[in-house]
Formats: sequence, structure tokens, C-alpha cells
Amino acid sequence: MTKHLIIVENIDDWSPYFPSEQVIDVDTYLQSLSQNTHSPAQILNLCRSLDYLSRGYYCSMVAEARGHRVLPGLRTINDLSRKSLYAYDLSDLSTQLDKQLSTTSAESFVLKICFGQTPVTSLQKLARQIFEQFPCPILEVEFSFNAHWIISQIKAGAINKLTETEQDFFAEALDSFSHRLWRKPAKRRQFRYDMAILHNPKEAMPPSDMAALKKFISSGRRIGIDVELITPKDYIRLAEYDALFIRETTATHNHTYKFARRAESEGLVVIDDPTSIIRCTNKIYLKELLSANNLPMPDSHLLYRNDTAGLDKLCETATFPLVMKIPDGAFSKGVIKVNNADELREQAPAFFQQSAIILLQEFMYTDYDWRIGMFNNKPIYACQYFMSKGHWQIYNHNTKKGTSSGKSSAIPMSEVPEKVLKIATKAAKLIGNGLYGLDIKQSGNRIVIIEINDNPSIDSGVEDNYLGMALYDDIMREFLRRLEERRAASH
Repeated sequence: MTKHLIIVENIDDWSPYFPSEQVIDVDTYLQSLSQNTHSPAQILNLCRSLDYLSRGYYCSMVAEARGHRVLPGLRTINDLSRKSLYAYDLSDLSTQLDKQLSTTSAESFVLKICFGQTPVTSLQKLARQIFEQFPCPILEVEFSFNAHWIISQIKAGAINKLTETEQDFFAEALDSFSHRLWRKPAKRRQFRYDMAILHNPKEAMPPSDMAALKKFISSGRRIGIDVELITPKDYIRLAEYDALFIRETTATHNHTYKFARRAESEGLVVIDDPTSIIRCTNKIYLKELLSANNLPMPDSHLLYRNDTAGLDKLCETATFPLVMKIPDGAFSKGVIKVNNADELREQAPAFFQQSAIILLQEFMYTDYDWRIGMFNNKPIYACQYFMSKGHWQIYNHNTKKGTSSGKSSAIPMSEVPEKVLKIATKAAKLIGNGLYGLDIKQSGNRIVIIEINDNPSIDSGVEDNYLGMALYDDIMREFLRRLEERRAASH
């Protein structure tokens, strides 16, 4: 179980708040030489000063050296030390300021942010964005107006300088940010580690349904991992956990990648890791990767925006039909079949509006696709996905009732052709050691890789239909192995 500590410069700085054994002064922390120094810990550094080589600065430095997760970290402290360092990070916010501050009559003002929260409701979204870029318990943000609103300064605030009203707000924000600091029922102490599962209840086609998520939670808790579901709004709480498991469709341009990056930088065990997301979510990358490593795939062609000659040549020489794909589509979205050159010419402009390059592959019909689930380069489940009734894909997004999918059959690994497993294992190793779903087509003796998914579906009654709870146990035990390995390495 991760230890939580609040570090203050003077113990009297905590006098307005509830007393707790988790609150210690900075000298005690810095001079601690106990055997537990290097055990997992989450540190809140509330020292009065974070100036270079101050005790507050050394608090964060020593925490990072000990393998503790600390807020603020050294990078944040250094970024806040000079405007030249943080001004660039604020460029994305500058266009929002005039709109959000349009009703402000003052020429300048200071906004206080505590753990991403501000008492100024209209500026809450902005406060959260600033905190996500500069994670620090207390931030003082100075705004000034000269033809346009700008952020003229950001600095760390001091707990001993809060007014009584601000103290109340700080306490509420802290409780919201890390309720574990104050509410730790005895039953939680049985868990050695804390895991967050990122999911989005509003997602139409999530990689795991709620029944599967509950099985992950149950499996984790049986082996000593306390598993909690979080949503996109819980970004600022990531440092509370030891591991992050993303069960929301990933993309490099949305919050899932930001979660993965933040989790990795905080030292969490994270699946999907940022590198796997980058590599798997773009079909152009996968095409080049498989080709460079002589792994079988359908005959493939790349079309480039404004390359009229290339389009003309493909129309003349290609064998139709072809499958046309947007590089970052998921769940069969952004994938269509073109039956002839005229259809290719007709559909290409719309695809080029979304991507500078589009992928075309030979159409290879099979009754089903193999899905081989791999974790740490080992196959953990096998499933056959059958085509949607009357359709050439597993998912048909154009039915009268919306999206429909074909049947599935989870089968024993012993019934999977050896060549399928061998190809899946070789391809997975090219990506990393994460949790992947290898989509493979087999037609007679020919076997080709269609896709490598970094965020494979694991739904109750589908992928687990043969293994049952054993599938969830296998995945959670691999998390546990990595957590134990990381803890041992930090000692």
C-alpha cells in the first residue's frame, strides 16, 4: 500500500487543519534514514519556499531520488522558476483568455488555484488546465490586460500565507484531490498496491464492458491490488496510484495518450504505454513495420494527397476490390471497400480531408478473423470474430439499428494453428511488451496480419468465454509482477 505524507516547513503551518500522523516537517523527512525510506510513497510538498536549493526544493529532489512520487516535482519547480521556461507552455491557453475574461473590468488580478480548483467558478476550466501543465498544490496566477489578456506570472503559493477563507477552500480542494489521505478504512490496508482503470461511461464501443471491468476489480483485489474506476476528469489524481490500466479507446490526439504519458512520468506501471499507443494507432506505421520485418500482410498500397499520378497508376494496375483505410480508425470505422477505380476516385477526396496518406489493401474475405491476445509477448487468449451478418466486416456501422457485430468464439490456445501463434508473437515483440490484440486472417495456408491493437477488446462473455475469470487473473497477475519488480528495483 502506498504511503501518503504531507511535508510542511514548520509543523505550525498545519495548525488550521485536522492533525494527522501523515503530516511531518521537512527536516524530519530529509533526515529520515529508516528502512522504509525507499518504500512506495506519495509526497505533497507544502514547504513555504520552493526556491532553488531551499529546503522545499531539496524536499522534492530527495523524494524523487528515493523513488517517491512528489507534488510538485523538480521539473514543475524548475519550470515555474523563470517565465522564459513556462511561457511557451502557456501559448495554447492564450487564445482562451480573452473569451474567458471578457467580463472582467480590472486591468490585472491574481487567481489562486489549489489542486486544480479555484473559487472563481467561471475560471474553473482554465484553472484545471493550468494545474495539469504545472502540477503544484498551490498556484498563484497573475493576469494582466494590455489590448489582450495575458498570464504575466505563475508562481507557487505558500500554505502559511493563506487567509482563513482560502484555508477552508484549500482543505476542500485537498480532500477532493486525494481523499485517501483522510479516509482509509481498515479493509483497504490489505492491499499492497493501488490501480486506476481509466474508462469512459459515455463511450459507445468501449474496449471492456462494465461486467468485464467488475471482473478486473475482483481479480485485482484477490491478489492485493486495490482497483478503482476513474474517468477522464480524474487526470489530476493519477499520482495517487501505482498502476494505470486504460480501458478506453486510445488515440494519440485525445486524453488517453495524455493519461499514459503522465502515468509513465509519475513512475506508474501503465498499460497501454505511450509508445504502444503511438505505434498501434496508426495503420501506416504498422504497414511499414511489418514490411520491414518481413511479416505477412495483405498486399498494400499507400496513396498520398495531391499525388494524382499515383492515384491514376493504382486505378490502372490494382486488383479490385480494395479496402481503403484511414490510418487511425478503430472498430472498423474509417474503413470502406471500393469495388473499382471509379469508386476509388470518388471516395479518396473525403479520406484525404482526414489524412495526408491513406492505406489501401487487397480485399481478403474470410468467415472470421483470428484475435490473439498477447501480454508481455505471451499469448493469453484466442478468439474468432465472425463477420457481421450480410457484411464483409466484423462491425457493420450502417444498419437500421445502428452498429451490429458478428458472432464470436473464444477457443483453447491448443486449437489455434501453430503458425498463427508464431506470427502473432513475432509481431507483438516489434511493438513492446504490453497488452495487444493481433488480428490475423487465414485463408488456406495463407496467414496475414491485419492489425495490431494496443487496446484490445476484453468483454464479458466474449474474449473470456473460454477462460472465464482466469483471463482476468492472468492480466492482473502480470500487473502485480511488474509492480513487484518495480518496487524491488527501487530498493
